[in-house]
Amino acid sequence: MAQAKINAKANEGRFCRSSSMADRSSRLLESLDQLELRVEALREAATAIEQEKEILLEMIHSIQNSQDMRQISDGEREELNLTANRLMGRTLTVEVSVETIRNPQQQESLKHATRIIDEVVSKFLDDLGNAKTHLMSLYSACTSEVPPGPVDQKFQSIVIGCALEDQKKIKRRLETLLRNIENSDKAIKLLEHSKGPSSLTLQQNAESRFN
Repeated sequence: MAQAKINAKANEGRFCRSSSMADRSSRLLESLDQLELRVEALREAATAIEQEKEILLEMIHSIQNSQDMRQISDGEREELNLTANRLMGRTLTVEVSVETIRNPQQQESLKHATRIIDEVVSKFLDDLGNAKTHLMSLYSACTSEVPPGPVDQKFQSIVIGCALEDQKKIKRRLETLLRNIENSDKAIKLLEHSKGPSSLTLQQNAESRFN
């Protein structure tokens, strides 16, 4: 009888320890789950800041190359450009980097996709019309909507091999490039009606959008 009681107490102790360990493990797991949500929220916030930086830089470029800037006095234009350059400089001081975890295949796909886009960009000033058409086919390969034109099937297969975050960044870059082309088309048309040093400045600003 005494031995049975001793065994019962020993078993009870083991049960309590086991139960306590299970509770502790459950609490730790719950804490990690909550931290995972915060980590993802942090990455999303940082990505949003990255995108906001890109948008701000694009808007500053757009103002500098706008028709309104062309229709004011040289003194006013110079003053506004100084302000725009100051804002651009301050924007560029913001450094945010969200690293994407990639396997070797995804890394190679990203390099390949980036190389293709860079090759198209390098031809902008030589043949803007053809480069724009090529860029549209690349963009059509990245959208889930009905494409507005031909789809570059080879590029599409490459993008599919990229990490999901990289796919989104590639699409955003193509969207930005297409907008820049549209804005630069307008700036170049203004050049046809411009004369003097200010014409050269406008052309340089238009070309800088593709660097």
